[in-house]
Amino acid sequence: MRLAPDWKDYEVIETGNGMKLERFGKIRLLRPDPQIIWDAPYDLEAEGRPDAVYRRSKAGGGLWEYIKKVPDEFCVSWRDLRFALKLMGFKHTGIFPEQAYNWSRIRELIEASGRKIKVLNLFAYTGGATLAAAASGAEVTHVDAAKAMCERAGKNAARSGLGDRKIRYIVDDCLKFVEREIRRGNRYDGIIMDPPSYGRGPRGEVWKLEDTVFGFVKKTVELLSEEPVFFLINSYTTGLQPSVMKNIADICLNGSGKTEAYELGLKTSRKEVILPSGASSLTTFK
Repeated sequence: MRLAPDWKDYEVIETGNGMKLERFGKIRLLRPDPQIIWDAPYDLEAEGRPDAVYRRSKAGGGLWEYIKKVPDEFCVSWRDLRFALKLMGFKHTGIFPEQAYNWSRIRELIEASGRKIKVLNLFAYTGGATLAAAASGAEVTHVDAAKAMCERAGKNAARSGLGDRKIRYIVDDCLKFVEREIRRGNRYDGIIMDPPSYGRGPRGEVWKLEDTVFGFVKKTVELLSEEPVFFLINSYTTGLQPSVMKNIADICLNGSGKTEAYELGLKTSRKEVILPSGASSLTTFK
């Protein structure tokens, strides 16, 4: 288990009964989490004083219920990076705090390389990993199919004092982008991919990550340069254990790097409770 380091503007206050009570700056949110199957020590809604609660719908999805007034946008910081958050659909806020562990590793690897490197961030969302790489001097290509997420990533870069860094924001289907980059002959020293568990194609077709991830990774590794630094895969799909992600990386990379796989976690107020928050596979190269 790898724990997210250096958070001051974020904490998991308490967990239980399928919910987690979190603090983002001064904003307290109560959100569902399917991994939390243990009891809460108290009524998280009645006694936890949340500003907003995400209510799941039996028909699927859900809605935010505002207990108190929540700003349309509020900011949090991690080290020297700043992120503007907002309450969005599917219980999102615009950040995955557990990824701070990977942001830290990305920065260490880029700085230790001692050279200028190019990084490709696929399914890049609002840019946490993009900012981490850029802050350490990398040239970053940030790809996400949602224009709003790319725009938010650009704003986060500006807030973090990284507006002048070499960051390309590409609104595109990630697989199609990878295929075009292969044809163009473009290569990257570091690759980050954080694909969603489920997705829909342009014609409404449904796909699951476990059915597509191997082929996607196999194709994406073709974009690695002759002297790569790292290849990082994130997964929030419950059925894909860290060892599964490691196997995929090792097979697709022909064992050419050193791969470690791990579960990400967040500390809670109870020392004995660590909240599992996804899995990662990180391959590094000498």
